[in-house]
Amino acid sequence: MSKFYHYQQHDAMDCGPTCLRMVAKHYGRVFSIQKLREATQIGKEGVSLLGISEAAESIGFKTLAVKAPFKQLEKDAPLPCIVHWKQNHFVVVYQIKKNQVYVADPAIGLIKYSYTEFESQWATTIIEGEKTGIALLLEPTQRFYQETDEQTKGINLSMLSGYVFKYKRLILQLFLGLFIGSILQLILPFLTQSVVDTGIQTRNLHFIYLVLAAQLMLFIGRMSVEFIRSWILLHISTRINLSILSDFLGKLLRLPVSFFESKKTGDILQRIGDHQRIESFLTGTSLNVLFSMFNLIIFSVVLAYYNLTIFGVFLISSIVYSIWIVLFLRYRRKLDNKRFALASQNQSSLIQLVQSVPELKLNNAEIKKRWEWENLQVKNFHLSVKGLALQQYQQTGAMIINEGKNIVISFLAATEVVNGQMTLGAMMALQYIIGQLNSPVEQLIQFMQHYQDAQISLERLNEIHEIDDEETTQKPLLHILPENQDIQLKNLTFTYTGAGNDPVLKNINLTIPQGKITAIVGTSGSGKTTLLKLLLKFYKPQSGEIRLGNVSLENISHKLWRSKCGTVMQEGVIFSDTIAENIAFSDEFPDTKKLLHAVKVANIQSFIEELPLSYNTKIGAEGNGISQGQKQRMLIARAVYKNPDFIFFDEATNALDANNESVIMTNLEEFFKSGSTGRRTVIVVAHRLSTVKNADQIVVMEKGEIVEVGTHAQLTQRHGKYFELVKNQLELGN
Repeated sequence: MSKFYHYQQHDAMDCGPTCLRMVAKHYGRVFSIQKLREATQIGKEGVSLLGISEAAESIGFKTLAVKAPFKQLEKDAPLPCIVHWKQNHFVVVYQIKKNQVYVADPAIGLIKYSYTEFESQWATTIIEGEKTGIALLLEPTQRFYQETDEQTKGINLSMLSGYVFKYKRLILQLFLGLFIGSILQLILPFLTQSVVDTGIQTRNLHFIYLVLAAQLMLFIGRMSVEFIRSWILLHISTRINLSILSDFLGKLLRLPVSFFESKKTGDILQRIGDHQRIESFLTGTSLNVLFSMFNLIIFSVVLAYYNLTIFGVFLISSIVYSIWIVLFLRYRRKLDNKRFALASQNQSSLIQLVQSVPELKLNNAEIKKRWEWENLQVKNFHLSVKGLALQQYQQTGAMIINEGKNIVISFLAATEVVNGQMTLGAMMALQYIIGQLNSPVEQLIQFMQHYQDAQISLERLNEIHEIDDEETTQKPLLHILPENQDIQLKNLTFTYTGAGNDPVLKNINLTIPQGKITAIVGTSGSGKTTLLKLLLKFYKPQSGEIRLGNVSLENISHKLWRSKCGTVMQEGVIFSDTIAENIAFSDEFPDTKKLLHAVKVANIQSFIEELPLSYNTKIGAEGNGISQGQKQRMLIARAVYKNPDFIFFDEATNALDANNESVIMTNLEEFFKSGSTGRRTVIVVAHRLSTVKNADQIVVMEKGEIVEVGTHAQLTQRHGKYFELVKNQLELGN
């Protein structure tokens, strides 16, 4: 059996799709991790076995999920198969023989377990007195072999070199500095030999002074060249790093909102950190290795000129040294992926810890959360110990090879001096040349390691670059809204990502008339907020359609649509910035007239103007320093400032007291009438039903379905679901 191909998972939740990717590769087909992520319906909690099964079926596998004891798995299961591991992970079992179970763990690598070890991690359920575990059996069908291998849409190192070549002139200056520096270095061994063989042996102090003066001038020249080269390199690396990171952030911000629903903050932040490694490789390691290769060639020629035997010893030992280092690259890769996953988890944990301090204190949970964080540090320590051990093994072997080479070369050179075949000055020059050759060899080794690091980082970044933008160039979008702007929902169904999830919205049919106020009410979890997010193009419906007049909303540009929409969502964000910038942050420079109008409508003007710095008062991230009611009024002011044609409010007034709510609703009713094309279209989601009493149309939702539509008067007369919702709040009685 050929060796099983292993893929490393890049995110904590990627074990399921990565396992499926390994099985597909085993049968000869290559699929991108992003395609399998989408097929398995991965979310922030990872994937289920059902999700993996459905994804496998979609690419041509026949699957069967089983609960079985180990003996049955060993006897009957077609391998490779995917098994549920330690109750929270998936791995691939690809071979069972000779009391060994061969496992491909996407988080660790290829591992062998004894039967007992494997059973203890897999068979964690006891059924009828027998230990059983869960496995997904897969066999390829004819359709699987009809699939074509995917071509990556991401970026690679050759594409990244374009960032470097934009600075051709500066790079030419660097190479000029390299050439001059190498020539200056090349002269030094000959000067050293002349000092010993001519100056010392003839006792000619004037000659020695002259040579030393020449060496001093060469040293000053080399230092000057290195000084200039460092400044040029800093200039190039800073610009390249900014370009790469800016392009990545640009790509990140073009992704659909649904992407961020399935990613942890730590994973995204770690990928931003990966850019530093790529920039370092492009501008540091790559350029340095070019300089080193030049020096290696020049000084190798000089060494061969001095003594071919010693050159042969140096060459063989350098090859052995390189092979020794390469042997460790695979283990470095495993440790790097583990370090990434742990660093991502640690970063997410730390962000959450800092942001939730008040909540922790209210629940006396500080110690518990601190212990969770400390456990991550313990794991990080153990990983660091493994990394240090690997580095020490590598360095010990490298040191033995290097020092052994130096001892052998010194012995050979000394022997030739004693036998009269080499002068003492030539021996000293040769030692200098060996010292100059050691550095390029070291840098070549570092190049291999940094190249590996850059490749790993690129693999992680390509997971972002392979995702289609929210607005793609493949499908032309409309950049003007139709005249008829009624919103029509036809047979709309939506389910959140995750295999086996129930639909949140089921077969919704509704017309939201232009220029009218439509209120959506219902119990928690009935799908109101989800419906709003679909209207704002956060997600795509699984089936059905949303139309604006006679045009599908899918065919309208996201930017155009959202520029016409003013929104206040439940999870609205206040930035760490001034009040004016928070309200008018869609504009580069706030419009004073629009700003004053917005704060008046939101009934927050008096609060702002009483502050010492008024509109220039800076507030903390997430609205620290202001109350929930004040935050909500600022979000309303932000929506009003945009002067939109469509307004979406999701519990926009639930944190307000009755007086403020009454004033704001009166102001908003006037604002709703003053659109640029007539009355604005308003969609309001609310639990507090007094805010929707005067709506032109009230939509009642329950369990993802529309159960009633009508005005307040019509619905209360029916004594249906709406009546049940409002009778306690409005004291309607029975």
